[in-house]
Amino acid sequence: MSRIDVWMLVEPHTLLLDLAGAAEALRLANQALRRRGEPEAFRLRYCGAEAEVVSSVGLPLGGLESLPRLGERDWLILSGRRHPHPDDPPPGVAEQAQALDMERWLHQEGSALLAGGEGRLVSICAGALLAARAGLLAGRRCTTHHESLDALRALAPNADVQANRVFVLDGPLASSAGITAGIDLVLALIAVHCGEAIAATVAQVMVVYLRRGPQDPELSPLLANRHHLHPALHRVQDAICAEPRQDWSLARMADVAHVTPRHLTRLFAQHGGTTPLDYLRAIRLELARRELDRGMRPAQAALAAGFTSDQQLRRTRRRLAQSA
Repeated sequence: MSRIDVWMLVEPHTLLLDLAGAAEALRLANQALRRRGEPEAFRLRYCGAEAEVVSSVGLPLGGLESLPRLGERDWLILSGRRHPHPDDPPPGVAEQAQALDMERWLHQEGSALLAGGEGRLVSICAGALLAARAGLLAGRRCTTHHESLDALRALAPNADVQANRVFVLDGPLASSAGITAGIDLVLALIAVHCGEAIAATVAQVMVVYLRRGPQDPELSPLLANRHHLHPALHRVQDAICAEPRQDWSLARMADVAHVTPRHLTRLFAQHGGTTPLDYLRAIRLELARRELDRGMRPAQAALAAGFTSDQQLRRTRRRLAQSA
């Protein structure tokens, strides 16, 4: 499948970390895919009403493309803006007209993305306010930075604005809380599109936790037992995350690591603080939990995660709980 065009809308005073955090996660996903011999998934593009703007920290951002006509598979990412400064001059007539034109463009293109198909509208931090002004959030579940929740409710009174959420997924609409939560959101989208192993690799490189919401543990099981630099263990862990349903015997894991089964067990104990098979079980349990959260029936969730039955899923859950 061809790469997805990921358009990042860049406004004057765009919060640079909103923009750069999401872009860097997507770049690293492409890098991880290349290392596996797979094609890149994303093409990063930057657009705006002007060819050059000044970011929230005063850094000029240039070479922006004109506001595009989006394709049905495109993603559009909206970032937050810094709060107005007392020394900022009031917007002139031309600036107000430009902002109105951009809202019209966003309403048209955003509505098409939300109408179905394979595209996504993604808001990071107060980028949700821009989507609200464009009339895109009515009847949708969404969130934003905690300081902007009231403003979002006022702009989108018919939206289900959710507080205290790292991010919210509602079909083709994805929205995150403040700033660095945008990285959590993009990691989740990478997992959906490229697989859990690629998302885990990106999260590890960025030294962030892979979270989906406040109900999750601070450290995802997909990243647990990976605070080490041993390449053989990482090869095994990547392979398990990529294909958890495979028949992962200790001997097969050892083949991936290019060591003996006995040595692999020692490496897992020394560097990962667990056993190879308990690591496999923890990954499968987490994937089964995610499928259950999406509404899948227990038997189906168990098979999707690599268990032979929901009975085996329950036994594994009890076993790991007792050993914790």
